[in-house]
Amino acid sequence: MNGDSRSAPSNEIRLLGIALHDRRDEVVNRIVAASAASGLLLDDAVEQQFRRVGALSTVAVARWLSGDPLEDVREVGLEVWQIIGHLAAQRAASLTEVAKLCLRWREAACEIVSELGAPAEAVHSARDMLQQTLDLTLVHVCDSFEAERRHADEELAFLATHDPLTGLPNRTLILDRVSQMLARSTRSQAPVAALFVDLDNFKSINDTLGHSVGDELLRAVAARLDGVIRGADTLGRLGGDEFIVISEDVALATGPELIAERLLEALQHPFRLGEDKQTRITVTASIGIATADSLSAEDLLRDADIAMYSAKWDGKCRYAVFESGMQHQMQNRMELEMDLREALCKDEFVLAYQPTVSLSDMSPNGVEALIRWQHPARGVVQPNEFIPLLEETGLIVDVGRWVLQQACAQGAAWRASGHSISIAVNVSGRQLDSDQIITDVQEALSASSLDPAALTIEITETTLMRNVEETSRRLTALKEIGVRIAIDDFGTGYSSLAHLQRFPVDALKIDRSFITGLAHNDEGETLIRTLVQLGKSLSIETFAEGIEQHDELSLLRHEHCDSGQGFLFARPLSAEATVEFLQQFSSERQATAEPVSEPRGSASG
Repeated sequence: MNGDSRSAPSNEIRLLGIALHDRRDEVVNRIVAASAASGLLLDDAVEQQFRRVGALSTVAVARWLSGDPLEDVREVGLEVWQIIGHLAAQRAASLTEVAKLCLRWREAACEIVSELGAPAEAVHSARDMLQQTLDLTLVHVCDSFEAERRHADEELAFLATHDPLTGLPNRTLILDRVSQMLARSTRSQAPVAALFVDLDNFKSINDTLGHSVGDELLRAVAARLDGVIRGADTLGRLGGDEFIVISEDVALATGPELIAERLLEALQHPFRLGEDKQTRITVTASIGIATADSLSAEDLLRDADIAMYSAKWDGKCRYAVFESGMQHQMQNRMELEMDLREALCKDEFVLAYQPTVSLSDMSPNGVEALIRWQHPARGVVQPNEFIPLLEETGLIVDVGRWVLQQACAQGAAWRASGHSISIAVNVSGRQLDSDQIITDVQEALSASSLDPAALTIEITETTLMRNVEETSRRLTALKEIGVRIAIDDFGTGYSSLAHLQRFPVDALKIDRSFITGLAHNDEGETLIRTLVQLGKSLSIETFAEGIEQHDELSLLRHEHCDSGQGFLFARPLSAEATVEFLQQFSSERQATAEPVSEPRGSASG
């Protein structure tokens, strides 16, 4: 606090300034007493700040009275104004409270000056200087609070239109910008496109690694997407793991698709997250593209959203352009999901069993449990229609638990009746994202009394590579229970020999795409030989899927593939037809390699 320079003070004023400086603590005490008498209760930290303001203000005026250089006095005043600005910025005290503090300070200081017994002229000058200091301080108080009010208004306006996690425009601002773009498009015929970007399997990342890592990933994704869009485009976050890119003046023939390809490419490289940056995550996204000439902003985003779901349903990590029939498709999909959510409690799921055969002696050595959905109105719903939806909604966890329980119970019953076969159950990536899978397997084995060695857990190669460290730990725990581990659809994923050696794998199920047409494909024969030799080098059983032709079987046996499965032996069967199949093999056991065909009249899944 300070005022304008004036002529050198008289000796009486200097002495008055020295005396006031010595009694600065008393000034502060009187301020505190006056505040308490008014009933004002302050937070301890705020009261300490108020005391500091009172003491510094008194020191500043006392030094001014004593004739100290104005620059030194102003330094003290600046510290007072900084404290007041901090109180305003932190909203620790109101403008009224700070103004009352300043008035009480002036009254307390004036009382002390009047009590010092100085000449009337000196007292009058001191009181005048106190008033000038008060006036200047109140101006700065108002400025500080006004600046804070403007900052708060700007902050509120920003929060109302931006996502707090990423700082990107939110839905409100995006809709406003799209409306402006559409208005310009109407006048200039410049096309507008919306690209709805939704991360694939983000929920499993959140569930597995925690929300803090999930939030860090969203910020990293936002930064990476922002780095590849054009300067004229707008990137926003609509919520959750949903982002939106709005683009205008693009060539609608190829422009939006090129943007989508850049966005997908930007996500290909892994993200390194966590405090030590050792958590390595790779994500993909599904993108829906919609273009408009005269649609509303809401309609454009809706169409892009529908197209995104179409891309996700078609396999994820891709983009789709909105077409008029997609809305009807989405409605059907929603109805299917609603029915699917009730299917488990209504006992609409059943299991079918596809036999597996030892290729050395052509005897059945196991079955694979396959889920089927028998809907009362839709009939039999094919697995490729509802299993992706189970995965997407997370229902696969509960349904997968049910499959384990049913399959183990059935396997135990067959073994008890004399059929020494194993039973294989597919486990999804969602199930392997949690330690609950270990508990589920233990409980299914305990309830059924099935020998753990008779149960094979099958996981896809892609699932195996989702989270290598955690997956390896959980599979090791399952192996310790005694169950077998098989990699399904082997050869279609991205695992390497080094990765395979990290997992406790008992069997490799070679994908049917490598078996089909094997006799007419020299390269395929070489690949089968390589895969079989890989299994033998790792002491892992090799298993061929999708055997449909005799010549395919002959080649696989020639390469010493261990086991096989396919329509050549049997289609998926009901539990009753499976028993018939096993009994037929037992009664018609032959020394030749001729397979036994599926029993007549057996029920197929």
